[in-house]
Amino acid sequence: MPEGHTIHGLARSMAELVGRDVAASSPQGRFAADAIDGARIGAVEAFGKHLMIDAAVGWTVHVHLGMRGKWLRFSPVTGPGLPQVRLRLATDDLAWDLIAPSRCDLLDHDQRTALVAQLGPDPLRPDADAAEARRRVAAFTGPIGAALLDQTVIAGIGNVFRAEILHACRIAPTRLAGALTDTEFDELWAKLTRMMSTAVDEGRIITVDASERPAVPEDQSRRVYKQAVCYDCGTTIEVATIGGRTSYSCPRCQQR
Repeated sequence: MPEGHTIHGLARSMAELVGRDVAASSPQGRFAADAIDGARIGAVEAFGKHLMIDAAVGWTVHVHLGMRGKWLRFSPVTGPGLPQVRLRLATDDLAWDLIAPSRCDLLDHDQRTALVAQLGPDPLRPDADAAEARRRVAAFTGPIGAALLDQTVIAGIGNVFRAEILHACRIAPTRLAGALTDTEFDELWAKLTRMMSTAVDEGRIITVDASERPAVPEDQSRRVYKQAVCYDCGTTIEVATIGGRTSYSCPRCQQR
């Protein structure tokens, strides 16, 4: 499933639609495109793993890609959208086609506000409230490895970021979230913000040291996630299930 950096990268790219009138259609027939057809796009924003496309007619297109969803960009536009396209947003010179999302629906102002209110602070947003994130982590009753996957605690973290940020901070995923000190949380939040921001800029998650980062093979780009041994110390990676997802950690580096 795409993590928060992917959605923020999409929002950055799709910002080219802002201020433009779009022709909206649903070749698949599973989206009420008529509600926003011809509308001007006012904003494209990411909140964790959720993408919000605000139309000037008062509706927001809310998209969650899930496991299989993706947006495809076409410029120039050479023909109509394929039959599997849930939503096409097009201008005279480009089109964005949405395929196989987990969710694609229209929200009014109150529904949009309610959905965003359910999410925890997003480290990639300039309005992220680190103190609120700290409060939510401290209140979580389970392990930190589960807290980081809970989108109501911190929004945008998936399995890769969970594994890599806990390793970077030398924190075991099994440690109780409420046991983190203020200093430990401050370090985690700062490093997480940098790690996720770098991933937005690079379009992928790379946590290993490399001078030629674009050339790093995908299966060698992380320190612990889906690795046989720890990148830092060579210890065999510990694999467990935490928060319903497979957890990867180094028992030597992450003892605290």
